[in-house]
Amino acid sequence: MTLPIAPPLEPMLARSAEQIPEGPGWRYEPKWDGFRTIVFRDGEDVVLGSRKGQPLQRFFPEILEPLRAALPAQAVADGEIIIATPRGLDFDALQMRLHPAASRIARLAGETPATVILFDLLAEGSEDLRAQTLASRRVRLIEAAEANPRVALTPQTTDLDEATHWFTRYEGAGLDGVIAKPEHSTYRSGERGWTKVKHLRSVDCVVGGYRMEVTGRGVGSLLLGLYDEDGVLHHVGHTSSFSAAERRELVAALAPLQGGESFGQGRTPGAPSRWSRDKDADWTALRPTLVCEVSFDHLQGRRFRHAARFLRWRQDRDPASCTYDQLTPAEAFRLGDIVDLPDAGG
Repeated sequence: MTLPIAPPLEPMLARSAEQIPEGPGWRYEPKWDGFRTIVFRDGEDVVLGSRKGQPLQRFFPEILEPLRAALPAQAVADGEIIIATPRGLDFDALQMRLHPAASRIARLAGETPATVILFDLLAEGSEDLRAQTLASRRVRLIEAAEANPRVALTPQTTDLDEATHWFTRYEGAGLDGVIAKPEHSTYRSGERGWTKVKHLRSVDCVVGGYRMEVTGRGVGSLLLGLYDEDGVLHHVGHTSSFSAAERRELVAALAPLQGGESFGQGRTPGAPSRWSRDKDADWTALRPTLVCEVSFDHLQGRRFRHAARFLRWRQDRDPASCTYDQLTPAEAFRLGDIVDLPDAGG
């Protein structure tokens, strides 16, 4: 490639905050729940670089031609690969693309095609734009890129009320939160010069099992469950936010509860997965009598995307009352209200 920026390129990053920053000089964007990618286009050649610099283009063949149509002949852009459905964004469908079989990728590309959301232009022609301000790069992106059914431009606003509306209204559709960017900032690879505010909620879960630490001296994580409408307990995630002393104390505290079916009728921690293989197969079942409150940042399908944070024990809570009903369901609305996506119906 003869671009002024060569792959791989580490993207600019964001620091976490609890509140959306306010005041003059901020620009706000939705935080998309997908695969971050740096798009390099040099004529017919298109490279999709992951956050770690690994090429992604073989996994998403359906977006290569749309990117050629959307971007100038020579360009570098920052964005996110997503899969939008009438129910919102589907991160599981994205993960299914990371498969060695070309035939499977081709089939999934037809069944659940991906979309690229572009939010920054880093180079155009022979010009490196990273030293320009975010505001200037946004103008260049709008002027240079031409959206199509598989390529969209992320919305951006300077209105805090609108950003807050995005944050609260579209969580059910899979948006991960809000990104705040200083409008005069330059693009600095690897630096956390932006601010991200992600959703954080709490829920009461049944402790259905645990895993030991690798050392074998303490409990490594508690396995969390919720009951469905039929009274079946499903594994939804884990929490491991304990001190070394607490991990050792948990071994003795949980010993009387060992045994029983716990997750046996529903989704189990040891269920086979092409991602985890046998790594998570060893766990000890507990009688589902303990309840704890945890906080989590994102619900992926019917489980937590990341490890939950332990908040407190709930001795006052009946385990049978720890159901999926605690979680706010996705609202019936169009994700297309925020950006023009081909599959974002309601």
